[in-house]
Amino acid sequence: MPGFANAKETWNARFARDDYIFGRQPNAFVEAHAHRVAPGKRVLCVADGEGRNSVWLAERGMVVTAFDFAGNALVKARALAAERGVVVQLAEADILGYDWTAARYDAVFAVFIQFLSPEERPAVFAGMKDAVVTGGLFFLEGYRPEQIALGTGGPGKASHMYTREWLLQEFAGWDIEHLASYEAELDEGAAHKGPSAVIDLVARKRG
Repeated sequence: MPGFANAKETWNARFARDDYIFGRQPNAFVEAHAHRVAPGKRVLCVADGEGRNSVWLAERGMVVTAFDFAGNALVKARALAAERGVVVQLAEADILGYDWTAARYDAVFAVFIQFLSPEERPAVFAGMKDAVVTGGLFFLEGYRPEQIALGTGGPGKASHMYTREWLLQEFAGWDIEHLASYEAELDEGAAHKGPSAVIDLVARKRG
């Protein structure tokens, strides 16, 4: 299981509450950069939890697939999609065993997936990048190591965080359309709240 023992049970326990722990509105980075993907394009949201990003993207006319391995998070995602009147193809799946080659997408969104350990990360990133069509986009937001001192979210392990240097190395051979490292005041439900050290990436697959 990603990052720590009994991860599935841990996340199901976190999602076992009436409210949406990361809120019901999209991540600000997703909202700011989704204009790069046209309506009708196929999108994959990785480990999207309670559906805040996948549902919002579907509202913008995209054909959205999303997965998470916490079943009770998916119950909330389905409820949110029904409330908003959109369709999202939702699946219960573990990121470590996900079949990235089953379909190709015009865009892949991976937002705060920092439960991955350094040992797990290479295979997952290779799979996510493989799922993007030639000319398609990869959207990533996560914490930088400076987040540890802030303590306002994330796994509390610097080894799970992203740096500019690591992202440039990981996406060598892609066209970097956006790369920003900054401090942000997050207000995303109870789990992401307060000053945060984040980094954003939008990269286009060459071909």
